Amino acid sequence: MKRASILLFFLLLGVVANGFAQAPAPTDFFAGKWEIALEGTPRGDVTFLTNLVRKDGKLTGELVDAADPANGKRVITKTVESADKLVIYFESSQGGEIALELTKVDADSLKGSLMSFEAKAKRVK
Repeated sequence: MKRASILLFFLLLGVVANGFAQAPAPTDFFAGKWEIALEGTPRGDVTFLTNLVRKDGKLTGELVDAADPANGKRVITKTVESADKLVIYFESSQGGEIALELTKVDADSLKGSLMSFEAKAKRVK
């Protein structure tokens, strides 16, 4: 009986260890390179490029205006994220902080708004 219980113990231990080994590794969905298009702004349609990098648990980076990369940089001041939503805060050219809200659509695209302007983002591969 003792031999059977030891065998059963190791069998159960193997099943539990295998279950933990199969757990999927967490992914960092929002980190990476994105192209964010804003439609209908006073400056016309604007496209920002960004590379969101996780530092100390927070996403950081800068938004670069694709039409003027040398002068069109906006530092991301903070981000707020949940499982399927990302809010990027940055300083506008008028001097105030504004929020760009994006929601996950699928594995490579986001949709949202910046104030009253429609925003669409796609992952750059």
